Amino acid sequence: MKRGPKPKGDRPLTGAERQSRYRALHKDGAPRIQYKKPLGPRSRPARWMAAAAELRDIQEEYQDWLDSLPQNLMESQTAELLQRICAIDLTDILDVDFPRGFGRD
Repeated sequence: MKRGPKPKGDRPLTGAERQSRYRALHKDGAPRIQYKKPLGPRSRPARWMAAAAELRDIQEEYQDWLDSLPQNLMESQTAELLQRICAIDLTDILDVDFPRGFGRD
């Protein structure tokens, strides 16, 4: 038996009935195409701010990881690398004044 949706009535539709139903749904003749919107922000300043916010969030996760390290691992290479990551100052990245573009400065 073929797989597919169960018939809505007491019997499956014939090919002509399916075609008739399809044509009724697409009366204007054009198929229905749905486009997805782009996932990320489009402008450069918006992309910059999104990336900077992501860096800040990741840095906070590393800080949480560093804070939860056991005492015996505080002198390890992992702790040293986590401290270096957490010591990076991201305020310059977050506090940027963007140019407005040609003729709008």
